[in-house]
Order: sequence, then structure tokens, then C-alpha cells
Amino acid sequence: MKLPRPSPSALRRSRSPLLHGTAALTLVVLSGCAAQLALRDGRDLMAHDQPEAGLKKLQEASNRAPDNGEYRLIYLNARDKTLQDFLASGEKEMAAGKYQAARPWFRRALDLDPNSEKAKSDLRTLDALLRHQNMIKQASISMDERRYDAARKTLEQILRERPENDAARAMLAEVESRAAQPVLSAELSDAYRQPISIEFRDAPLRQVFQVIAQRSGLNFVFDKDLKTDTKVSIALRNSTVEQALYFLLVTNQLEQQVMDNNTLLIYPNLPAKVREYKEMVVRTFFLNNADAKLVAASLKTLTKSTDIVVDEKLNAVIVRDTPEAIRVAEQVVALQDRAEPEVVLDVEVLEIARTRLQNLGIQWPDKVVLSPLASAGNGAALTLADLLSPTRNSVSVGNPSATVNLNVNDGDTNILANPRIRVRNKEKAKILIGDKVPVISTTISGGVGTFASESVSYIDVGLTLNVEPTIYMNDQVGIRIAMEVSSLGQQTITKSGSTVFQIGTRQASTVLQLKDGENQVLAGLLNTQEQTSGNKIPGLGDFPILGRLFGNTTNNDKKTEIVLSITPHIVRNVTRPAESATEFLSGTQGNFRRRPAAALPDATPRPQTAIVPGVVMTTSGAGGAAVSANGLSLYEASHGAPAGTPPAPAPSAAPAPVAPLPPAATPPAAGTAPPPGNPVPSPAPPATTVLGPTSDPVPLSSQQPVPVGGAPAPR
Repeated sequence: MKLPRPSPSALRRSRSPLLHGTAALTLVVLSGCAAQLALRDGRDLMAHDQPEAGLKKLQEASNRAPDNGEYRLIYLNARDKTLQDFLASGEKEMAAGKYQAARPWFRRALDLDPNSEKAKSDLRTLDALLRHQNMIKQASISMDERRYDAARKTLEQILRERPENDAARAMLAEVESRAAQPVLSAELSDAYRQPISIEFRDAPLRQVFQVIAQRSGLNFVFDKDLKTDTKVSIALRNSTVEQALYFLLVTNQLEQQVMDNNTLLIYPNLPAKVREYKEMVVRTFFLNNADAKLVAASLKTLTKSTDIVVDEKLNAVIVRDTPEAIRVAEQVVALQDRAEPEVVLDVEVLEIARTRLQNLGIQWPDKVVLSPLASAGNGAALTLADLLSPTRNSVSVGNPSATVNLNVNDGDTNILANPRIRVRNKEKAKILIGDKVPVISTTISGGVGTFASESVSYIDVGLTLNVEPTIYMNDQVGIRIAMEVSSLGQQTITKSGSTVFQIGTRQASTVLQLKDGENQVLAGLLNTQEQTSGNKIPGLGDFPILGRLFGNTTNNDKKTEIVLSITPHIVRNVTRPAESATEFLSGTQGNFRRRPAAALPDATPRPQTAIVPGVVMTTSGAGGAAVSANGLSLYEASHGAPAGTPPAPAPSAAPAPVAPLPPAATPPAAGTAPPPGNPVPSPAPPATTVLGPTSDPVPLSSQQPVPVGGAPAPR
């Protein structure tokens, strides 16, 4: 029978599944081979220090074989290891101060894992360090320009953000050493440093402030209750505006408040006015090492501040007080917030036990047993006649035995413990090497029914070492040591059935002081036991040498010694602060206002002048010589110009001439006419007064005379 031939389309349909299966199988095989090749290439690239390219190949191998967990694990482990290597390299460069070299490492780490929080944190830290580096440069420039207040604020900001910045801390110490007395206000520092020389006697307070305002460019606002007509006497030469203001405020019971960059508010130093005008500052001190409670107690004692809050969770102290008190608190906190000293104690404990057992001689039997035999040896009963007439054959002797002992045993036991322990200053540390032995105690309670209860307690047996170091600034360590060595002895059962132990113990305690790295050995805790026992024939065994043949002697010697070796190694000690940080001005008993820094000495010789009432003396004359308000020196104002001196140029509007006053001239009495050139004082100023550089009186450069009363002369 002839079968029909299938059509070509039917043949194609029957071959289609086979072809698809073959293609899929071929694709799987090729994909597996490609994954293996990518894995091999990735490992080769990683071995040849091309981590990024190698990781791409390993990721390709993982993607080509998604069902192969081994490929995925290899890729993840390689990526994590490369990431850690990049971060470690960047941190190493950053720790060495090579900030620009560290950034590419962190960028490469972030490219590997964009979600890496460690890489992002390191980049933020790097940016902060670069910013702090620029701030340190600015602080260095400020310090070179003797603007210590600006340098100090910049460095303190750096330390608040990063307390471990050693460069900023060292520069701050240098700033403090150069300027132990800081300027009151950074904004007013330029005006405060202006040189000035003034000399008044019984002049109104308003007039003195007018002259200071003209010289420094400062504005003064007076409180309504301030009496500006108060008479003031002050004489300063080669001084500064800051010192002049300080002496005026102190001697007249006044206070100042900075309003803006060139304006000061002057008010009476009264409690009500101080509460009204004095600004308060809130400062939070985040402590790194010191305890917040101890720092708060110190601040309460030294600054008398009542607004202090302790945050134990953050180990911070929040203080609200005046800016001057906050400045004192900053210096106190800087002295107290220092890292605690630490020391590593290298302890070596050696217990040496020596045992010697000597057993020499002949051990003879200590008894001989004679036993009579039965009559004729026939097993009949023993008669009394046999006992009374014993013969050689009727008495038996037990087998006597003698032992020759020639034995010497020596044993040495060394038990060594070598613990290393790190301890903070004045903290206790304990080392226990041994066992806890249980001790069972039985308690029997009487009554209707007897009830017995047992309780278990544990006793430390072994080596116990307690140490308490005290680290001094001269790199010496005082150590308080208490050592105890105990061992179990004989076990005893009590009547109630409880088990107790006899515990042998040896204790030693001492206090010693060692240098850093100095070794000290404590020995002499000896325990010696000597035991001698003998077995000899009486009489014969007492001979000195032959006695060994007729006896046996046993000597048992035990000797135990405890040796303690201790060596301190200081890990960190307290850094002695600079002298300027340990001693600084903190104001008076009433307030924290500090005396300004002394002005630089002037090399110009001071002329012998008389104090002229109401005459203003400044350093704006030619050559720095002191001149009065009308352009004459004090000597000329009192005695006239010397012969041959050319007359001074006349001003554009010639005022009435001022007659020179003799030395030690006194102001006119009440009700009398003033002398020529001294007009009658003007009325008192209004309740609230503002003085500025352009306020009356006329600027000194116009050479107008300044009257005693403080009112300007007519132009």
C-alpha cells in the first residue's frame, strides 16, 4: 500500500518545534559560555588593578547568567571590596591633609554605588575640611593683621563644627597667647584702636564724649536718666579710644551697649537699667570629654549664672548670660573639656612552685610475728606445754620484708598570666583569673514542720588584681595595686551535710609611682613548707652515717612564690594649656567687663605741660605732638609760643582769641563772671541725646576753641 506524501507546509510545521528547541538550546549554551568568558575577563582585570572595568565584566557575567547565584555573589563581593578600598584610600589621603587627592577616590566609590551613605558622608566631610582650611587661612591673615577678635571667632566656629581639628585648636591657642585680653566688640575694633590723647579737668561728661566721637567716628546715644553735665577729670596720653571709654565708664558708674557697627548706648550702671539694656546670649556647649554636670557646677560657681540647663543625653550645657559672661564661660569650658588620660598596664603574674621529695634508706619491718605450731606438727591442738617449751621447729615466723628506698623527686611549676588592660585616669580596673567555687549553705527553719532550704553562693578563687592609676602631667603614673592569690584547700562536710572548703590566700596591696614605660617587679610572697619523717631501728638508726642502713628518712619540701611585674604605658595624657588660657581677666566682682589691652608706648618725649581746665588734647598735630583744640600745644596754651615761632595761619572765620590760662587754674566761683574767652555754659542737654562725629562742638581741624562748659563757640 502506498502512503500519501506529506506536503511541504506540513513538513515545515512538524520541523518548527524542533528547530525552536535547538535554537533555544544553542542560545543557552552560548549564553553560558559568554558568562564564563565575562567572569574570566573580569577576574583578570581585577587582578591587573582595573577595578571599574573588571566590575563591569563581572556584572555582565551576572546578567548573562541570572539564574547563577554564584556569579551574582562574586560580583557583589568584588564590588563591596572595591568600594571599601576606594573609601579607605580617600580617608587616608584626607587624614594626610591631601584633600584634592582624596576627592577622586570618593567620587569613584560613589560611581560604584550611588546609594553609598558612607561615600556621601565622606564627601560632606571633605567639603567641610576644605571650607575649614580656607577659614584657617583667613584666621591666619587676621592674626597677622592683629585682628585677634576676628581670628578667634573664625577658629571657634571651626571647632564648634569639628572639635577634633587640631590645626584650628593650635592656632586658637596661639591667638589667645598673643592677645590674652580680647577686644570688646569685633565690629567696633577699628574705631576702638584709634589713638587718642585727651586731658580734661572738671569738664562736662557730654564734652568728653563729643571729642571721642569726633576722633573715632562713633555715635553715642545717652539714656534719658544719664546726667551729661557731670564734671569729669581725665588725662590720657598715647592711649586708644577703647581705653578712654573704659575709664570713663568705670569712673562714672556707666555701662555701654553696642547698638550697631558705630553706635554705642551709654546708660547708668543701675540694676534696673542693666536688666533693661543689657543683651543676653544663649550658648550651647557640646562637650566631648567632660561631664555636663561637673561643667555646669563650675559655671554656676565662677560666672554666678542661674540660667544653666544640663542635657545629659547630648552631654551638653546651655547657658544664658551676658556676652562677657559667655566669653568667660567659653574659656572655662575649654579648660575642662579635655580628653581623659589613659594608660595601658602591662601586667605579668608568675607563680613559681618548687617541690622536692627525697626518700633514702632501708625501710625495715616495724614488727615480727611469731606463731607457735601444733604439737609434732600433726594438727593436734596446741597445748600449754608447747607454749612453755618452744623449739625451733614449734614456732613459725612471718616473712619479714625490708624495702630499700632510693628516691628523689624535683618538680617546678610555673603559672604565668600576662594580661594587658587599658584604664582611664583615676578609674578602677579588676583582673580575675581563676574559678568561681560554689558554696552551698543550708538553712533549717523550725516550727510545726522542719523545713530546710539551700542557697548557693560563689567565691572567687585564683588571681585577683585590682588597679587604680593616676596619671600626672609629667608622664608619671601612680598606681594603687591590690593583689590576692587564693587556692582551694581541704574539703570538709558539716553536720548538716553542707560542703565547705578551706581556702588558702595571699594578699598584697601597695601604692607606687612609675615613669612611662618603667617596669617594677613585686616579689616575696613566699609560702614554704618543710616536712621530714623517718622510720628506723632504735639505737642503730641514730648513727650519723650507718643510720641510713637501719632506717628510712623522707624529706618533703614545698616552696611557692608569687612575682608581679607591672609596666605602665601612657596612651594619652593631658595637654598642658597655654599660660594665657589658664590665667585671664574676668572683670570685677560686679560685672565681667574687662580692662582693654594697653596701648603701644609712644617714643615721642612727653613735654612738661600743665593741666588746663576744659582744653582738649589730641594726637592729630604734626609729628604726633599733642595739640589743643585751638591748634596750640599745651605748653603754648599755658605760656605762649616761644620766640621766633611763626604765627599759625588764621582761620577763615577768625574767632575771639582765647587767653592762655596759667597752670593749675581753677574754675570761677558761682555768681562771678567768667574770664575772657570762656562764655557761660549752655543749658543741660535734653533727656535723650545723640552725639556723632558731626555733632557739636566744631571738629578739631577747624581750630575752634572748646569752652569749659562744653558749648561750642560762635562761628
